Amino acid sequence: MVLCPARPPRGTRTSNEATGATRSRAFMLPYFIMLIFCGIPLFFMELSFGQFASRGCLGVWKISPMFKACPGGPWTLPPPARCVTLPSPPGVGYGMMVVSTYIGIYYNVVICIAFYYFFSSMTHVLPWAYCNNPWNTPDCAGVLDASNLTNGSRPAALAGNLSHLLNYSLQRTSPSEEYWRLYVLKLSDDIGNFGEVRLPLLGCLGVSWVVVFLCLIRGVKSSGKVVYFTATFPYVVLTILFVRGVTLEGAFTGITYYLTPQWDKILEAKVWGDAASQIFYSLGCAWGGLITMASYNKFHNNCYRDSIIISITNCATSVYAGFVIFSILGFMASHLGVDVSRVADHGPGLAFVAYPEALTLLPVSPLWSLLFFFMLILLGLGTQFCLLETLVTAIVDEVGNEWILQKKTYVTLGVAVAGFLLGIPLTSQAGIYWLLLMDNYAASFSLVVISCIMCVSIMYIYGHRNYFQDIQMMLGFPPPLFFQICWRFVSPAIIFFILVFTVIQYQPITYNHYQYPGWAVAIGFLMALSSVICIPLYALFQLCRTDGDTLLQRLKNATKPSRDWGPALPEHQTGRYVPTLPPSPEDGLEVQPLHPDKAQIPMVGSNGSSRLQDSRI
Repeated sequence: MVLCPARPPRGTRTSNEATGATRSRAFMLPYFIMLIFCGIPLFFMELSFGQFASRGCLGVWKISPMFKACPGGPWTLPPPARCVTLPSPPGVGYGMMVVSTYIGIYYNVVICIAFYYFFSSMTHVLPWAYCNNPWNTPDCAGVLDASNLTNGSRPAALAGNLSHLLNYSLQRTSPSEEYWRLYVLKLSDDIGNFGEVRLPLLGCLGVSWVVVFLCLIRGVKSSGKVVYFTATFPYVVLTILFVRGVTLEGAFTGITYYLTPQWDKILEAKVWGDAASQIFYSLGCAWGGLITMASYNKFHNNCYRDSIIISITNCATSVYAGFVIFSILGFMASHLGVDVSRVADHGPGLAFVAYPEALTLLPVSPLWSLLFFFMLILLGLGTQFCLLETLVTAIVDEVGNEWILQKKTYVTLGVAVAGFLLGIPLTSQAGIYWLLLMDNYAASFSLVVISCIMCVSIMYIYGHRNYFQDIQMMLGFPPPLFFQICWRFVSPAIIFFILVFTVIQYQPITYNHYQYPGWAVAIGFLMALSSVICIPLYALFQLCRTDGDTLLQRLKNATKPSRDWGPALPEHQTGRYVPTLPPSPEDGLEVQPLHPDKAQIPMVGSNGSSRLQDSRI
């Protein structure tokens, strides 16, 4: 069974701890529709895809040419019976790898901020509880000490009247917001003004990457054990916070606000686009992590059962986290005498501003703050394990020689060091602008496009009948009719229409009141296109290299599976994958699984020890 460290849902993920939760009033219905008709089917497709081929997000696209050979070689080939190169469009795999690279760079920066808040919570009084700190401004208005609400500048007529004070201070900035903006980030006034690198954040970024590397030092053998803790302990923390939250005054008001739908926004394309993004983020579709992790499964593992259980559990966690978040926000709104909408936020503003401020109202607030940010760290690390393993597995599969298989630890170290260096600009004073730019462009639009193309490639280029037969050979039964219909028609159609309407109703990115300049938006679009453009460019490249007298012949040959597509291990190569002849020395071919972890043979690890490879996450 895949214990998937896929990206936590936006209702529980690190940077946007309850982004999905705070907007669920608008997209609860679209969210569940996207889950049923897109999320679960695509999740099952990626799990079965990676498990069948036992390869990562690059190696799984074995429709790419590996070598030229004539019929009569070690594998049976479909006609035409002549020497041809059989390429296909593995640009989808490269697109997934590019998306995972972008996410891996900025995601660890979010984890490092959670580390910073975790360390800052180790104090008697939380540093964002009051307005008497050197970085606070006269506009700061705390909720704990009325004498510090405006640093002594508030009108006397409003003294002691907290409700009137909140109505008066529409321009109020909370101590948690000023701590986030003026102390943690020292936010600059423009995305082009990098300012200085925030050394505390840089140190936490180093800590985050060291932790990720140490947990992946032995690949899935080590990360699989760590994930059991990082994936389960957050539920303990959520339950503790939930029990504490529902016992607070005003908790029911916050939960009611959370569950009340906003029907007037149900027809907005942005709501459906947000629901789709939430599903893709939540389940980790289209960025290669599911394929990579499933490639380590046993060949006959019931990934259909896993996809149903994990998808429902994952999204139920998002809903559960919403109850946790809004019970606390309802208490905060009741304490301030304002509507819940006044204290609800999304994105970094919720994880690092609104919710920390709500925690200051609880007894023994440092303890609850430690638990909350420890939960965020665990959720983030579980995701980062999957991201880094996706990149490392893709590189190892692509090179595929014996040296890199034995030295996989050095590849992991190299990717970690590169990720740390590329994340340094995001710890500068303009880093949050770039982080949000990458999150909104590099890892949003691309995921939907890649998923749509993946469905079309497998169902219509490789062939739905072939894929259904592959699943039946692997699981013992074909995919249910519902999944067959979704894969062929429903999921691609829904994704396509969401793309169209999202483009029609596109609005440029903003951060609070800051409007991103045109050149920054252009960079965002280039990042989004950098992953999608891999697909047509690689397809054209392979089309030019494919044998054929006419363009139509080249196109037909370019869309045929390669000869080494199929199960990695010989004992699983049945049916049309049965080798007709063993490879001979004259062929110069060596058949070996690209994942040695799948073979039941002793392998010497990077630390020199011999271990039996049969990893299962």
